[in-house]
Amino acid sequence: MNKEKKQSTHTNQTQEESSIAVLGVSAGEDRYLIPMYEVSEVISAPKLAHVPLTQPWFLGLASVRGNLYGITDLGVYLGGSSLPFNLKSRILLAAASSVLSGFIVNNMLGIRSLAEFTPMKLPKKTKLPRGIIAHYKDTDGREWRELSLLELIQDEKFLQIARD
Repeated sequence: MNKEKKQSTHTNQTQEESSIAVLGVSAGEDRYLIPMYEVSEVISAPKLAHVPLTQPWFLGLASVRGNLYGITDLGVYLGGSSLPFNLKSRILLAAASSVLSGFIVNNMLGIRSLAEFTPMKLPKKTKLPRGIIAHYKDTDGREWRELSLLELIQDEKFLQIARD
């Protein structure tokens, strides 16, 4: 492959990645960008059935059209403190067929294009938590984290909801 074609392929790949539609949410004190193709649905918080002896981040079970979804407080799971939920809070249902999971977030911040954000360089030894793909800044200088729900639900920690 010649140099021009290789450069063109790289440019097309970069353009495709930056034009990805992402859903902006706040969970705890942080802002996240979640690829739209990883969210099957956004719903208001239904009544949850509490499950005893589970991790503090696991809020319980919700019935959504006859299917039981395990509901996680996304902010707490990612290491933040629990914030009260309100009428703006929503549950994101993950687009994975094998694990029926929902993630409650404090606020929806809109659908955006990843191209609107500037990638941040992190120190080389920085280890990103499972599910966090990258860090970005918006035009106002606020930090955002790109989050993969599909990667998160495959994490061994996520699959172990029982309290130790």
